[in-house]
Amino acid sequence: MPDLDPLQVASYDYKLPEDLIATKPAEPKDSARLLIYDRKSDTITHAIFRDILGFIPHDTAILLNDTKVIKARIFGHKASGGKVELLLNSPQPNNRFLVYIRGKVKKGTELLFEHNLKAVVRQLHADGTRSVQFYRHGKVVDFAQLHAILETIGHIPLPPYIKREDTVQDASDYQTLFAQKPGAVAAPTASLHFTDALFQEMQERFTTGYVTLHVGAGTFKPVEASELEAHVMHSETYQIPPSTQKIIDSPQKILAVGTTVTRTIEYYARTHQSSGACDLFLHPGNPPQRVEYLLTNFHLPRSTLLMLVASFIGLEKTLEIYHEAISKKYVFFSYGDAMLIL
Repeated sequence: MPDLDPLQVASYDYKLPEDLIATKPAEPKDSARLLIYDRKSDTITHAIFRDILGFIPHDTAILLNDTKVIKARIFGHKASGGKVELLLNSPQPNNRFLVYIRGKVKKGTELLFEHNLKAVVRQLHADGTRSVQFYRHGKVVDFAQLHAILETIGHIPLPPYIKREDTVQDASDYQTLFAQKPGAVAAPTASLHFTDALFQEMQERFTTGYVTLHVGAGTFKPVEASELEAHVMHSETYQIPPSTQKIIDSPQKILAVGTTVTRTIEYYARTHQSSGACDLFLHPGNPPQRVEYLLTNFHLPRSTLLMLVASFIGLEKTLEIYHEAISKKYVFFSYGDAMLIL
């Protein structure tokens, strides 16, 4: 692969046939395909996800993200007329929320939704996000109140490449078995392949632990800079409980289930802060320092997620594996097949 520069965004491009974009999960979920890449032997093995435990070294700690996807997509109209679509991104101080709004708005625009929910645009940001405050019956709505309302009127925010409306089935399909803490607008998709039986077996055989990182809509945002080091990484709220900190601080090898877990662990390893906002950008020029193994899905071209995979195994090997997966008809992205890096 000539002329590949791991610090140039254009190097992370590849062509994916549209029919390899998964629009629904495998059934059952652990029947998804699994590509295993072993760095020591430089070999690729093709397997089924339900067999994953046999490939993971026995002394490994497995860490997962227990965030819960909220029904962050709502439809309404401006007080002046005109339809709008709002996608919640993340809470801000003073009961403000960072959102994306489809439809032209300006500061002070009022948006009306079902259940007497109203949003007032407080600030417009250069990156296309907006800060809003929500009201109901004249009173400011906080996150807990908003979450309860969204459960009734909201829609699961399927990724933009799944070109269909969400269904009742997506409310469970696009949620991990162990989702506990509401706040994400995208699922930590590497965890979606577990069935109850497989997850229970994993807990019996391996040390497991959780981090919480509330995945924001920025995870789908393409890298617009031409050089990786010029990209401004999006920020997401995280928290690591003491039991998981103990695992990270130990010499035990760690398998991170997903890119969100990887970034959370690596941010903690660099800062020793157990909560806050994570904006760590992992790529071949900034490789992982603590995570040994990675379980992940197959990611969009030119995405920070693809660059994170390359931070483990290099750009050329990443593209080689992706081309192999395409030739073997793996399905890609959120509802797609999985890849295990050992």
